[in-house]
Parts: sequence; structure tokens; C-alpha cells
Amino acid sequence: MAHTEATSLTGQLLVAMPTMGDPRFERAVIYVCAHNDEGAMGLIVNKLVNALTFAELLDQVGIETEGARTDVGIHFGGPVETSRGFVLHSTDYVQEGSLQVTDEMALTATLDVLRDIAHYQGPRRHLLALGYAGWGPGQLDQEIQANGWLNVAADEELIFGTATDGTWERAIGKLGFDPSSLSGHAGHA
Repeated sequence: MAHTEATSLTGQLLVAMPTMGDPRFERAVIYVCAHNDEGAMGLIVNKLVNALTFAELLDQVGIETEGARTDVGIHFGGPVETSRGFVLHSTDYVQEGSLQVTDEMALTATLDVLRDIAHYQGPRRHLLALGYAGWGPGQLDQEIQANGWLNVAADEELIFGTATDGTWERAIGKLGFDPSSLSGHAGHA
């Protein structure tokens, strides 16, 4: 199936259904950065990596930590290339190498963006993730057809809000129904 801008989910949120069989995506909310004939790529926005602090990450990549901010959470962006960092951010900061996803959102995967965030010169809003979620050609469409995912309009508070607890429920709530009404069993609403 050819993707037109009308059928692309780029810039949308995917919300894992309770029937999602993959534990890595249980109750996941994913911002879709790209969705076309070649596949799809997105970042999980509601799961934090607790084993690594921002200061430790900066130290690992050789960025000066003296005077650097320490309040940046690190998200588990997905199971693909988990040692690679991605920053989803507002478009007030777009550098060479940034992918502008929508008018409001961009994706950058350079050390410069980490350095700028660390020293209070980065984008107004940002989400740092290690790894990403990826799908081959047609794979995401098949998973949606199999009721693995719902999609909802993205909003900055769901993506950049400081509390990841409740993000899944709030994303489901944007569709107009109570998350507790969703059954974990296929065919049993």
C-alpha cells in the first residue's frame, strides 16, 4: 500500500492496545517520526531508563559535565540500536542533520544537541531517548490492522510532560473512552 501524506502516521502517537503481545511495548506510547513505504520509525515517550543518569551519559560521550544540568530524563526509545541517542524536540532548535518531522517537532541525533541541552542552549522542549522502535515496509500497517495499536493526535504535554506515569491513560483518553473499558483479551470488549 503506497503511503500518501493522508495515510502516513508521521507526527502521530501510537498507543499500544492491551492485547499487545510484545512486553517491550506494553502500555507504550510512541511518537511516529517517519512512516512511509520504506517502513516506520518512532520513539517511546513514556518509559524511562533508570539505570543511567544524564550526567553519566554526558560523561560517557565526552561532554563536559561541570555546570551541566542534571534534570534531563533518559527514555527507552525502543528496542532497536539501544546504545544510540535521539532527541525529539521543538523546532525552535533545528541544526544541520535535524529531521523536521512536523512544523512543531524535529529529531536530532548528534552530540551537539546533547551538549546544547546540557548547557541550557538546546531546544525549548526536548525528550532524550536511547534506541528506537522500527518497522519494516508494511509492518506497522499490519500491526494496526491486527488491533495492536491505536493512533491519536500528538500533543506536547503527552510527549514532553515530566510525569511518564499516566501517559498511556491520557493518550487513550484523547480517543474519548475510558482505558479501563479496554479488554486485554481479543474479541472481549
